[in-house]
Amino acid sequence: MQRLNARIAPALRGAGLPFLPLLALIIMVIGMGIMQPRATSYIGLQLILRFVLPIIFAALAQLCIITASDIDFGIGPFISLVNCIAATLLGSHPVLCFLLLAAGIVAYGAMGAFIQIRRLPSIVVTLGASFIWLGLALLIMPTPAGSAPDWLGAIVHWRPPFLPLPILVGVLAAIFAQWFFRLSSYGVVLRGLGSAPPFLRDAGWSLVVARSALYALAGLFGVISGLLLTALISSGDANVGTPYTLLSVAAVIVGGSSFTGGVISPIGAVVGAFIMLLTGVLLSFTPISSDWQLSVQGLLLLLVLGLRTLSRRPAR
Repeated sequence: MQRLNARIAPALRGAGLPFLPLLALIIMVIGMGIMQPRATSYIGLQLILRFVLPIIFAALAQLCIITASDIDFGIGPFISLVNCIAATLLGSHPVLCFLLLAAGIVAYGAMGAFIQIRRLPSIVVTLGASFIWLGLALLIMPTPAGSAPDWLGAIVHWRPPFLPLPILVGVLAAIFAQWFFRLSSYGVVLRGLGSAPPFLRDAGWSLVVARSALYALAGLFGVISGLLLTALISSGDANVGTPYTLLSVAAVIVGGSSFTGGVISPIGAVVGAFIMLLTGVLLSFTPISSDWQLSVQGLLLLLVLGLRTLSRRPAR
C-alpha cells in the first residue's frame, strides 16, 4: 500500500486544501453580510443555506465519479428518481422504499462495473442511464405529487446549537470525505484508479471492484441528496433534480478537482457547493435583472477557475 501511495502521489499534488475557493466563499459571505446584514445571523444562514444540503451530497457523488477520471451526467435524474420514490413510499411503505433505494445504489455500482469491463466512455453510459432514471421517475410520478414524512422534514429544519444545520452538515461531510479519500488506505486505492490504473492492477487490486465501489458510493450520496431534497420541498417531482447534474460538476471543479488523473479535493467539493448556492443568493440581493443573473453567475465561476489556474502555473 505504501508503494502504491508513493507511486500515485506525484499525480495528486494539485489536490491540496482549496485555499482560493475558501477565500472566494469568505468574500461571498462578507459581501452578503454587507448587502443584507440579517442574512448572516443564525436564522438567516439557516434559511438561506438550507438548499445547499442536497447540493453538497450531489457534489460528493460527482466527486466519486471524477476520482475515477469519469463524469456522471445522470446524477440529476437519479436524484429526481430518489425524490419520487421517497415522496411516494417513504411515509406509507418505508421498508419497500429503502429496498428500492438500496437497489438504486446497487445499480450504480453495476454501472461502474459495466463501464470498466466493457471499457466504455462514462459520458455515454451515464447519459444513457440518465434517461432510464428519468423514465422511471416519470413512471412513478407523471405529475408533481406526494409528500415527505414529518420525521424527514424535521431533520432539515433542526436547529443545532452554535452552528446552523447546513454549515454543520457541510463541515462533517467535508471531514468525512477528506478522511476517506485522502487519509484512509482504501481511499488511496480508489484515487489510484484515476491516476495510475496499471500500477493499481499490478498491486493486485481489481479495477472492476474499485470502479464499482466508487460508483456505488456515488449512488449512496445521490440517495442522501434526493432524500434531503424531498425533505426540503415536501413533495415529489420527476424533473426537480435536473439542475443538480451541472451544479455537482461545477461545485467539484470550482472546488479544486480535475477531470483527469484522480486529482480531487473533497473539502473543495463541499466549499464549491456553498459557492454555487451563494452565487445565486448574492445576485438576488443586487438590482441585476433575472435575465442576466445566469450570465453573471457563469462569469463569476470562470473568474474562480481562472484564478485557480494562475495559482497553479508556477508549480508547473
